[in-house]
Amino acid sequence: MKKSAKTSSKKVRELEPYDPRRVNLAKFKPDLSDAQILKLTAPGAGGIIVPFQPIETLSPTKTLGRGETNLTIIAPTIVQVDALVPYAKFDVHAQSRHPTIQMHFEPAAYGIFSPATYIMEFRIETFGQSTFDLEGSFPGTLLNTGTKTLNGPSKVSLIFQNMGPGVMYGYLEQTAGAPWSWYSTQVRFPPIVVKL
Repeated sequence: MKKSAKTSSKKVRELEPYDPRRVNLAKFKPDLSDAQILKLTAPGAGGIIVPFQPIETLSPTKTLGRGETNLTIIAPTIVQVDALVPYAKFDVHAQSRHPTIQMHFEPAAYGIFSPATYIMEFRIETFGQSTFDLEGSFPGTLLNTGTKTLNGPSKVSLIFQNMGPGVMYGYLEQTAGAPWSWYSTQVRFPPIVVKL
């Protein structure tokens, strides 16, 4: 005689439940204001500061842009794309490598062929004080690389000056501290100044 299969009465636990938390990216504190960016990129400029819209924004749900524009996400503990605001979460203590978010950007793929200055902005949230290395590479000048200590929701800017149409990359690598979440990285031109 065949034995009947037993049905499991044990409830299965969802490994990572849906995250209903609301995150307002517009309220993230920038590490550099538009005025500070202008001081680095256009010293002595004065007038009304007018910001540019992003050329490209990449996130956990959009990891590829035009041409060779793309993301490299190193050592996340989870990537949750079904949250109200999708994110990748990182914890330097849970990984053998330093958690990093890196973006490659190819201006020529967006129809930009003359040298220009770009801001690459990482939107992250740290859950306690954390230390990061902000770096990048391209044939030109990087104006504000180095160690950043962050706590809470932040917009971290990396400035590329006199960038040609080829591929550049920038990254934010955690070296110590608390867990953190990354929401998006965008590339834009620095703000312009309209003289009165």
